[in-house]
Amino acid sequence: MTVNTNYEVSSEGAVRHWEIPQARLENTAPTVTQAAAVISLLPGTQLTGTVLTVDAADDIAVIDFTTSMVYAHDVRNVRTYAQAAEASWGVINIGDPIYYDGGATMVALGLFLSTSPLDAAGVANPLFGFAVPAYWDDVYPKGAIGAATATDVPVMQIGAGR
Repeated sequence: MTVNTNYEVSSEGAVRHWEIPQARLENTAPTVTQAAAVISLLPGTQLTGTVLTVDAADDIAVIDFTTSMVYAHDVRNVRTYAQAAEASWGVINIGDPIYYDGGATMVALGLFLSTSPLDAAGVANPLFGFAVPAYWDDVYPKGAIGAATATDVPVMQIGAGR
């Protein structure tokens, strides 16, 4: 038996790019590079990924649902809400869970990712991914304790491989 040594492999695994009707997204007016979540029957279980392209004429968005793909996203450091308002904030560290937060508070800010497992209405947010370093000397922690910030964070997305 001969083992071939001239082959190519991908460290990412299968790349998953799907066309999704914009009406099926939580944010029905997506923008390229934004986080996205597909509407689900059960809150907190939404399929999430990153918007690659938007075809406004056909109301279709191509979403990257690839597991472990890393994209830089603006992440709000909110931890908890009280009476529909942000109540506490914390720093973001490597490995922290990042959630798709489609609550009214976040949408008003034009953001879709936070560190809160619940949105402003107390509804479960789906896990989007985890904070990771962009390069070997990436500075962590990001954000601030006790102050609201939106910070550029590399996020390794869960995608379709949960």
